Amino acid sequence: MAEQQPVQEEANISGAERLPEGIAKDIRKLSHDLSNALEIVVQTSYLLGTVELKDPATEWLRMLEDGVSRALELNNALRTTIRQHSS
Repeated sequence: MAEQQPVQEEANISGAERLPEGIAKDIRKLSHDLSNALEIVVQTSYLLGTVELKDPATEWLRMLEDGVSRALELNNALRTTIRQHSS
Protein backbone atom coordinates (compact mmCIF):
# COMPACT_ATOMS: atom_id res chain seq x y z
CA MET A 1 0.00 0.00 0.00
CA ALA A 2 1.28 3.52 -0.79
CA GLU A 3 2.57 5.61 2.09
CA GLN A 4 0.15 8.36 3.13
CA GLN A 5 1.32 11.96 3.16
CA PRO A 6 0.56 14.14 6.19
CA VAL A 7 -2.79 15.86 5.84
CA GLN A 8 -1.23 19.32 6.16
CA GLU A 9 0.78 18.83 2.96
CA GLU A 10 -2.34 17.79 1.04
CA ALA A 11 -4.07 21.04 1.98
CA ASN A 12 -1.10 23.25 1.08
CA ILE A 13 -2.42 26.37 -0.68
CA SER A 14 -0.63 29.70 -0.74
CA GLY A 15 -1.82 31.97 2.09
CA ALA A 16 -2.33 34.78 -0.45
CA GLU A 17 -5.04 32.89 -2.34
CA ARG A 18 -8.67 33.54 -1.40
CA LEU A 19 -11.69 31.57 -2.50
CA PRO A 20 -14.52 33.63 -3.96
CA GLU A 21 -17.25 33.89 -1.30
CA GLY A 22 -19.88 32.05 -3.36
CA ILE A 23 -17.55 29.11 -3.96
CA ALA A 24 -16.38 29.12 -0.32
CA LYS A 25 -20.02 29.00 0.82
CA ASP A 26 -20.76 26.03 -1.47
CA ILE A 27 -17.64 24.19 -0.29
CA ARG A 28 -18.51 24.86 3.37
CA LYS A 29 -21.99 23.38 2.80
CA LEU A 30 -20.51 20.32 1.10
CA SER A 31 -17.98 19.91 3.92
CA HIS A 32 -20.78 20.14 6.49
CA ASP A 33 -22.79 17.52 4.61
CA LEU A 34 -19.69 15.33 4.39
CA SER A 35 -19.22 15.66 8.16
CA ASN A 36 -22.79 14.49 8.71
CA ALA A 37 -22.31 11.48 6.42
CA LEU A 38 -18.99 10.63 8.11
CA GLU A 39 -20.68 10.72 11.51
CA ILE A 40 -22.94 7.86 10.39
CA VAL A 41 -19.90 5.84 9.33
CA VAL A 42 -18.06 6.67 12.57
CA GLN A 43 -20.99 5.56 14.72
CA THR A 44 -21.52 2.39 12.69
CA SER A 45 -17.83 1.55 12.98
CA TYR A 46 -18.02 2.09 16.74
CA LEU A 47 -21.08 -0.15 17.05
CA LEU A 48 -19.43 -2.90 15.01
CA GLY A 49 -16.50 -2.71 17.41
CA THR A 50 -18.80 -3.56 20.32
CA VAL A 51 -19.82 -6.97 18.97
CA GLU A 52 -17.79 -10.13 18.66
CA LEU A 53 -16.70 -10.65 15.08
CA LYS A 54 -15.04 -13.66 13.50
CA ASP A 55 -12.20 -13.60 11.00
CA PRO A 56 -12.04 -12.16 8.40
CA ALA A 57 -14.59 -9.63 9.70
CA THR A 58 -12.19 -8.44 12.42
CA GLU A 59 -9.68 -7.47 9.72
CA TRP A 60 -12.42 -5.71 7.75
CA LEU A 61 -13.38 -3.74 10.85
CA ARG A 62 -9.76 -2.67 11.35
CA MET A 63 -9.62 -1.54 7.72
CA LEU A 64 -12.89 0.36 8.19
CA GLU A 65 -11.58 2.06 11.35
CA ASP A 66 -8.37 3.06 9.54
CA GLY A 67 -10.38 4.49 6.65
CA VAL A 68 -12.74 6.33 9.00
CA SER A 69 -9.79 7.87 10.83
CA ARG A 70 -8.19 9.01 7.57
CA ALA A 71 -11.50 10.42 6.26
CA LEU A 72 -11.98 12.42 9.46
CA GLU A 73 -8.45 13.84 9.22
CA LEU A 74 -9.00 14.82 5.59
CA ASN A 75 -12.36 16.42 6.32
CA ASN A 76 -10.82 18.40 9.18
CA ALA A 77 -8.01 19.56 6.86
CA LEU A 78 -10.61 20.56 4.26
CA ARG A 79 -12.56 22.60 6.80
CA THR A 80 -9.35 24.27 8.04
CA THR A 81 -8.32 25.12 4.49
CA ILE A 82 -11.74 26.61 3.76
CA ARG A 83 -11.51 28.81 6.87
CA GLN A 84 -8.00 29.93 5.98
CA HIS A 85 -8.88 30.82 2.40
CA SER A 86 -12.27 32.47 2.71
CA SER A 87 -13.42 35.81 4.07
